[in-house]
Amino acid sequence: MQNQLFINGEFVDAIGGHRLPVVNPHDGSLITEIAEGRQADIDLAVAAAKAAFPKWKAVAAAERGRLLLKLADALEANSEEFAQLESLNTGHPIKDSRFLDVPRTAACFRYFGGMADKIQGDVMPVEPGFLNYVVREPLGVVGAIVPWNFPLMFCSWKMGPALAAGNTIVLKPSELTPLTSLRLAELMREVGFPNGVVNIVPGFGHTAGERLATHSDVAKIAFTGSTTVGRRIVEYSS
Repeated sequence: MQNQLFINGEFVDAIGGHRLPVVNPHDGSLITEIAEGRQADIDLAVAAAKAAFPKWKAVAAAERGRLLLKLADALEANSEEFAQLESLNTGHPIKDSRFLDVPRTAACFRYFGGMADKIQGDVMPVEPGFLNYVVREPLGVVGAIVPWNFPLMFCSWKMGPALAAGNTIVLKPSELTPLTSLRLAELMREVGFPNGVVNIVPGFGHTAGERLATHSDVAKIAFTGSTTVGRRIVEYSS
């Protein structure tokens, strides 16, 4: 069971040595302790994602899609492990994790893997002598903040489209349910995602989340959570 931050292709301890407990919501028992990312760890992850972006956006769209398809295959090959871990950490019934969480996560990665080389621009008909066209380009570093309730599926919903389009990712899972996202990082490394393209930093909203939302090198924030926190993130990123 992975219990470190995933930054620049490596699992590392938090810079400040901070740890946080992860408990089983069924009975309150301790599952494990993991590294708790804070501001300095987010800075390190964003720097890694920023450095990886120029090469990643230049990777052929078909190759980005191939990696996402390989990830979907690897997830399905390890489906029972992921289902058990998701159920343990979230309290989902094991039947739901087996037949909802894991299959839909794999399906999402497969969908955007297939879409990666089909993102096209447009040429608009205009008056003679003019050329009007649209080119779709990746933004850069995307910060993703996901809630506690469906952590594995939210990872795919945030990361799949962003990676297919050529962006790099810093993802902050909930401090309550980070375990499947960290295991997913292991799979992403195994199937060949380049170092720095995906970074996963569990931590609290008022430290890691706020730093990610206010970071000047983050081009976009993808957030799912409460209205109150969403409004705060809009304020942070304005």
